[in-house]
Amino acid sequence: MEFNNKKLEKTSKLINYIIAIVLCGFLISLSGKLIDDVDEWEEQPLVEEFQNRELLNAKEAQIKEIEILIDLKDEKRSGVQNTIRIVNGNYTNAKKSYDNWLEARKTVGSPKEDKEVLSRAKELDEFYETQQEWKVELNQISNEIEELSKQRRTIQQSINKENERAYEEREKAIRAYDLKVFLIRLLFILPILLLGILFIIKFRKHKYWPLFLGFVLFSFYAFFVGLVPYLPSYGGYIRYTVGIILSILFGIYAINRIKAFIENKKKELEVSTTERAKKVQIETAEKALDDHMCPSCGKDFIVKKWDKSAGKKDKTSTYGIVTDFCRFCGLELFKKCNKCGEENFAHLPYCSCCGDKLNESEEE
Repeated sequence: MEFNNKKLEKTSKLINYIIAIVLCGFLISLSGKLIDDVDEWEEQPLVEEFQNRELLNAKEAQIKEIEILIDLKDEKRSGVQNTIRIVNGNYTNAKKSYDNWLEARKTVGSPKEDKEVLSRAKELDEFYETQQEWKVELNQISNEIEELSKQRRTIQQSINKENERAYEEREKAIRAYDLKVFLIRLLFILPILLLGILFIIKFRKHKYWPLFLGFVLFSFYAFFVGLVPYLPSYGGYIRYTVGIILSILFGIYAINRIKAFIENKKKELEVSTTERAKKVQIETAEKALDDHMCPSCGKDFIVKKWDKSAGKKDKTSTYGIVTDFCRFCGLELFKKCNKCGEENFAHLPYCSCCGDKLNESEEE
């Protein structure tokens, strides 16, 4: 006796999917740990490995010497600036005192003939000369600092040029490193993907299919999520090229599968209706009855009829008629029970009225 319970069947499918998903989850976690550890097998290239340290150290030492000189010059310039401020103040005060004194002396006699006036004017000139000498000193120090800054910029440009060269070399090494790590990951994941495809082809009807399904889901996840994002880009050319190749391969496979399915259906329809009826499975028969379609060719077995006896207003009203045979492939759809005469769907095993076997006479 064949036990058929839709509720039990749905529960069984749910349990199977849960088993597959749980197994897939643990396999994904394990593979993720493995893939993450691959990065530790090979050290990622560092920019220091490609730098000319002797050249950079020499240049950096020159910059430090120049910066020390610049700091000394800055301190000296600051001292000169402070001195100039003092000298300017002395000159301003002396000139103001001289002007006031000179105005007072005008009332006494000719200031041009006064020796004291000449002496004080000479003293004022000495303040002015001192002021100008310190300004010349300040300009000289500023020029020296500017020259040292130019030398520092030139050396820094050499350092930057060397660093740019090192970074370019590092980028090349990183691309080679990424490709190597990807190939190591591919070495692990590609056999898993091929094994998952093999499971789909060979073990879809196996009693342990939920376990195989869990591995299949894991294999596709490991390839498309765990591996493809690590595929070296090289500007996107490789990734897009791989995407195009996979799309073409999948397209060819899908087209061939659809074409093969259509060809098999055509061949099935060439077989006698008796032979086709024997190959219809109970699950297929149940679904066909629920969807009112032929289990062999998949066409709707309900024929639309129009009630022409009604008035013109109701002329478009329709109703359905269920045919005993498929009008497209000739397969028998409904038959009467040999025991009670109740009409049943021909591809179900027992009569819905008396429970007698529908195909008992054929089996004998």
